[in-house]
Amino acid sequence: MILFFKIIAGFFLDCMLGDPHSIKHPVQRIGSYITFTEKWCRKMAKGDKKKEVIAGGILCGTTVFVSYFVIWAILYIAGIFHPLLRHGIEVWFIYRILASKSLVTETLKVYQKLKEEDLIGARKELSYLVGRDTEELSKEEVIKATIETIAENTSDGVIAPLFFIAIGGAPLGMAYKAVNTLDSMVGYRNEKYEYLGKVSAKCDDICNLIPARISAFLILAVCALLGYDGKKGVEVYARDRYKHLSPNSAQTESVVAGALNIQLGGTHNYFGKPVEKPTIGDNTRSAKIEDIKRTQYLMYGSTVLMIICIGLVYSVFY
Repeated sequence: MILFFKIIAGFFLDCMLGDPHSIKHPVQRIGSYITFTEKWCRKMAKGDKKKEVIAGGILCGTTVFVSYFVIWAILYIAGIFHPLLRHGIEVWFIYRILASKSLVTETLKVYQKLKEEDLIGARKELSYLVGRDTEELSKEEVIKATIETIAENTSDGVIAPLFFIAIGGAPLGMAYKAVNTLDSMVGYRNEKYEYLGKVSAKCDDICNLIPARISAFLILAVCALLGYDGKKGVEVYARDRYKHLSPNSAQTESVVAGALNIQLGGTHNYFGKPVEKPTIGDNTRSAKIEDIKRTQYLMYGSTVLMIICIGLVYSVFY
């Protein structure tokens, strides 16, 4: 049960402090390691596709191992000095692993630009959050992209980290963040990363199989609590949950699309090239600016519900 209280404390710190830019985030250090190791892996592969896959596996394996081991070692050494020091440091790491406040803060920047009718500014703020090209997006497309970002990161940035933290504490939570960072940096299906990023992309898919589905059911439960269209959420989820290149991303996006009675997904440009994606949900109405905040409420609600569920599981088995 001690870990449960550390999770609560970490979430509380995240809600209060968010991501202070004056302190370098652990994910930035993971990203620096990936960038350094990628260069070495490419030299080892020498352009050979099979060797690139092997090198990508080494990149993925070492990144995850180092991310886990460094946190484990820090906590182990802290525990030698005093157990309270270890607990305090683990709370700090849990706080840094979670991304609920950061997700809200960054998407609110898009929201605020849209409220000011500054579409160019909204596109720019969105470009920091998504991989797609944003320069030509319409106002509604910017809104939808922001909603998709919140929906997907409800799982990737909050629920999935909580899932792994609940199982293995901060070390396993940071290992998951390493997998997620690998996917966001090298897990692209393009000429540059098709082979080097294959293992990282597959590892991310596997790690998110359970958390993405938990996230979808949590959001459905919150829909009922907040008075959203839960019935439509169930309907769209059952129909569209696999309408994405990833087996996991549409799990949460489909629920949100149904609950808000809007349509998400569709073809967009990435690095100047169109990537065809199916639509998710029904085009019942146009997406509105306030739908961004409504999706944020779903994220926070599902996060609180996840923590409650973790507490219930711990109370039964520990």
